[in-house]
Amino acid sequence: MAGRFAQFSAVIEAWKRKDVNFILGRMADDIVWHFAAASAPPARGKAECAAFIARFGATIGAVRWRIFTYAESGDRLFVEGVDEYDMVDGRTIIAPYAGVIEFRGDQIVGWRDYVDRGGIDSQKSGAPVPQQVLELVDRPVAR
Repeated sequence: MAGRFAQFSAVIEAWKRKDVNFILGRMADDIVWHFAAASAPPARGKAECAAFIARFGATIGAVRWRIFTYAESGDRLFVEGVDEYDMVDGRTIIAPYAGVIEFRGDQIVGWRDYVDRGGIDSQKSGAPVPQQVLELVDRPVAR
């Protein structure tokens, strides 16, 4: 079995290609995905995940999702990174985040993304990216 970081990196690359079938294929049928933990209810099961991906995917263009550091503990992967993407209207969103991804075999069963929704919404409204965010995301990616 590949390392958890390698497994999740393949999902990230699929997001960049907008390969929804690959992403959903890496999710267990009973996945619980907190795509904005603490600020939105989770998607439960593949159908809800597919619906979220369809809604979110329709609003974004290029994706530059990067992981700066990670740690693996058994079937859990902890990541710190940035979700950076262009909106279809040309605005760029830069959102530092941390995530916890849980696996059962080769499939993701739990996924919790911790992001600052206020910062994302502010950028979507036209506010500039704060300097402290730019400093957080100007780092080398994990290998």
